Amino acid sequence: MDVGFIGLGNMGFGIARSLLRAGHTVTVWNRTAAKAEPLGADGATIASTPGEAAKAGIVMSMLADDHAVAEVVFGEGGILAGAPEALHVSMSTISVALAKRMADAHAEAGSALVSAPVFGRPAAAESAKLFVVAAGEGSHLDRAAPLFDAVGQKSFIVGDAPYEANLVKLAGNFMIAGTTEMLAEAMALGEKGGVARAKLLEVLAGTLFGSPIVQNYGGYIRDEAYLPAGFAAPLGLKDLRLVGEAAEELRVPLPLLGIARDHLLETIAIDGEEIDWSALAKSVFRGAGLK
Repeated sequence: MDVGFIGLGNMGFGIARSLLRAGHTVTVWNRTAAKAEPLGADGATIASTPGEAAKAGIVMSMLADDHAVAEVVFGEGGILAGAPEALHVSMSTISVALAKRMADAHAEAGSALVSAPVFGRPAAAESAKLFVVAAGEGSHLDRAAPLFDAVGQKSFIVGDAPYEANLVKLAGNFMIAGTTEMLAEAMALGEKGGVARAKLLEVLAGTLFGSPIVQNYGGYIRDEAYLPAGFAAPLGLKDLRLVGEAAEELRVPLPLLGIARDHLLETIAIDGEEIDWSALAKSVFRGAGLK
């Protein structure tokens, strides 16, 4: 099927390439046009504006934050200006408030929004192994389903209001940060008592705590594999801020959120903005008097 794709960062590039490999006709747009050239060589059409990419009739976007998404949707040359009838599948991790605003705007324009954020890192995007969390009207979800199949290993439909998928994604990212915090604290405790990180992780991941998050994030901490970043710390900090905004709006206290957020903020301040967000563990180890 014909599809537009907007945003060719670490995640978006792999998703767009997966769409091409699945046989879809893809028109891409990226703010830095040079990033689109390899996909052009693979058969994608390169658009000059987001609105031009959206003329495919269904357009997917994967962008860094609320500001970037709002500019692509509402800005000059954006989706609503260039192709107001297009179905927009938003895959970005954004605020609940922006998801609601976009859903209203698309409805007023005679189209619709599907929120479909994903769980998975760039390697999963490249290999079409993402987990897609989607919400929207049933007919729009059905229309987008072949695209989800092209980029993911499993899709979850969580509601008919698009923002519900964004809330699920924020809850999931909160759990990733919380699990990373707990892993770091447990490893600091073990290491200070003479138990190597690798041995402790072997036990945790091999018993009651075996899960992809424990295995993968525990491995990053074990190996101090924080560079190059699979998910840059400032983006993680942004996501935790959005979690906090949603929790405040819904009057839900999240004490662990503040701990993980402060450790991540400390890591960014000391170690720089290029580091992976799993490096919040560095702050935990520093606090324990460990390197």
